[in-house]
Amino acid sequence: MAMITMRQLLDAGVHFGHQTRRWNPKMKRFILTDRSGIYIIDLQQSVTQIDQAYNFVKDIVANGGSIMFVGTKKQAQEVISVEAKRVGQPYINQRWLGGLLTNFNTVNKRIQRLKELDTMDFDDASKSSFTKKELLIFRRERDKLEKSLGGIRNMSKTPSALWVVDTIKEHLAITEAKKLGIPVIAILDTNCDPEDVTIGIPGNDDAIRSIEILTKVIADAAADGMIARHSKGEEQTEPLAEWERELLEQGSEASAPESDEAKAAAPAKKAAPKAADKKPAAKKTEKPEAAPEAAAETPAAEAEADKKDA
Repeated sequence: MAMITMRQLLDAGVHFGHQTRRWNPKMKRFILTDRSGIYIIDLQQSVTQIDQAYNFVKDIVANGGSIMFVGTKKQAQEVISVEAKRVGQPYINQRWLGGLLTNFNTVNKRIQRLKELDTMDFDDASKSSFTKKELLIFRRERDKLEKSLGGIRNMSKTPSALWVVDTIKEHLAITEAKKLGIPVIAILDTNCDPEDVTIGIPGNDDAIRSIEILTKVIADAAADGMIARHSKGEEQTEPLAEWERELLEQGSEASAPESDEAKAAAPAKKAAPKAADKKPAAKKTEKPEAAPEAAAETPAAEAEADKKDA
């Protein structure tokens, strides 16, 4: 659950909507009233939607997914970059490139090109096989790619969900996400269409403080999801008892034939003393003229043999 209060939302100006002449009738259920020609958003519903979005993002990241932060308007650029980097998630805070999601294979080639250019040393031409002019061209190419794709350089596949600031400005991103079935979580100002997003948070998408506090909530949800993911990984590595149990079972199966051999060897050991008992008797028949001392020892040997037989 998101740790945020209505007082914090009020202080950040989340409740301020657009002018009454600039509104979308589908947002009527999220509007509390209007004041001086400006709609006032019902923050009680905003808190409910924030909790829903928080749990949704946390579950996605906990299960190994990623959240792409999207906000190219001037008020959102810095916040999007800072919060996305803080939790290690991809972001777009400059111009949205058409086909970024629907044609990701091509975009991924440009990302690999960016990584290739990052390995080049543009300052020392003496160590490079390229001329100064060529290095200058490569540097400009790198800077251009860094500006447009730097936030997604570590993204190897399409994201699991999008966090969008201003659904009207980012309509291309939302359209591509809807084509691919990617969920969209977004700020819904009074001029937005709530049907364009999966989870919408009614709020002000123009004020910097409003964008900052809501984006921070989503970033915190991603951070908690990463913690839950790591704890799941630890739980999965802990039950090595099953692995050890399998080894023990294999060991018991290997020891079973040994016990069978021991059982088979036991009657042979019992038969050996009997054979040894018969030898003195044979000596008696062969040497009847033995000395009296030897004859005296024979009953003792027979007694010992009887004990063994018993």
